[in-house]
Amino acid sequence: METCKIANLYNLNETIAAGLFEGAVYPWEVLPKIKDFILELGKTLSEEEYEKREGNVWIARSAKVAPTAFIGENVIIGKEAEVRHCAFIRGNAIVGEGAVVGNSTELKNVVLFNKVQVPHYNYVGDSILGYKAHMGAGSITSNVKSDKKLVVVKDGDARLETGLKKFGAMLGDEVEVGCGSVLNPGTVVGPHTNIYPLSSVREVVPANSIYKKRGEVAEKY
Repeated sequence: METCKIANLYNLNETIAAGLFEGAVYPWEVLPKIKDFILELGKTLSEEEYEKREGNVWIARSAKVAPTAFIGENVIIGKEAEVRHCAFIRGNAIVGEGAVVGNSTELKNVVLFNKVQVPHYNYVGDSILGYKAHMGAGSITSNVKSDKKLVVVKDGDARLETGLKKFGAMLGDEVEVGCGSVLNPGTVVGPHTNIYPLSSVREVVPANSIYKKRGEVAEKY
């Protein structure tokens, strides 16, 4: 389960939320803590750089937010970020510096590192996306199992009980997810990995690889 460790997935220098991960080994451990972290971090943000709005929302003055975007409660939108037409940020969301949240994209209980792109019709819930991760049009995280049981992370024969009912995907730095893909509950993708379009992923995918389909994962050269 080495791939799943925070230290092997993320460059914590590329997020305002680095403190959220202190004391944790696996990134999903912090999902229940995102709201409280936002409330504490928001109090420390510079009024010159961030505008405070109702509902514990802090938006960087250099960010671009479309007037048609919905911003719920407990949200931080970083510097130079772009939130486009009809984006739906329900709440408990940290949008990193230079990140893009596109048209009709929905976020809920997430951390997007700097320069993440979820630009077209994406759903990202109970997930953490690393630096420069990109989700192609129509790709989504599925964050609740159909049988409503607690999510288990599986890596071959190894299994990790998360104790969480809601758990979408943990994407490492510079992961590319192809259009129309579904990242099933408990998916973990190592850094610099590409997921083929129209994939259904439900396991740990190694770093520096190309995921074609279940059982067919090639190493990048």
